[in-house]
Amino acid sequence: MTSVRDGLAFQPGATEVFGEVAAAVLGPGRHRAVDLVDLLDGLVPVPVDVVRSGDDLLPRLAHDNTLTAALTRACRSLTPGGLLIAAVPELDRLGPLRPTAPPPRVTGQGQDRQVTVQLWDWADDGSSYGLEVVQLVRGQSGWEVASSVSTRHQVLGAEDMERVLAEAGFVAVQRLAPKDTGHPLPLWVAAAPR
Repeated sequence: MTSVRDGLAFQPGATEVFGEVAAAVLGPGRHRAVDLVDLLDGLVPVPVDVVRSGDDLLPRLAHDNTLTAALTRACRSLTPGGLLIAAVPELDRLGPLRPTAPPPRVTGQGQDRQVTVQLWDWADDGSSYGLEVVQLVRGQSGWEVASSVSTRHQVLGAEDMERVLAEAGFVAVQRLAPKDTGHPLPLWVAAAPR
């Protein structure tokens, strides 16, 4: 699978899993894949065979009330039978619990070790949450903040995803569980009509 850009929004190894899912559905061969964010930014020529979306993009677009429009554009940008593959966290059961953070993610070893921490600030009704992502790296005198990003996400449940994908024109919508794909989040796979 060729790619215009392996986006930073993907977990390590995610693009390989997305490629395996695309090959399983579309068959072996080269499939032109693009990240949804690049498609929305107008950075890629269309049509394409696969549109990928990392774990934070769809909840952010939903909070901005642009999710249906973005997915409609993705559907129209795909070849007939082309795929959308999207990782979407299922946090709808967590809203009442209002956790403040998931476990930190540690990558690298020794002096190259990096730690990524997420901090969550939930809405009173549990339907959305503020998200701060802080990346720490080792500096001369200890840990330093390398980057920090803040955004707001809407919680998307399975029924929400099925509805919005259908509204955008996708068919053959499927949810693949982490145990079936090896990806840490559920993957939604939807096809453009033939």
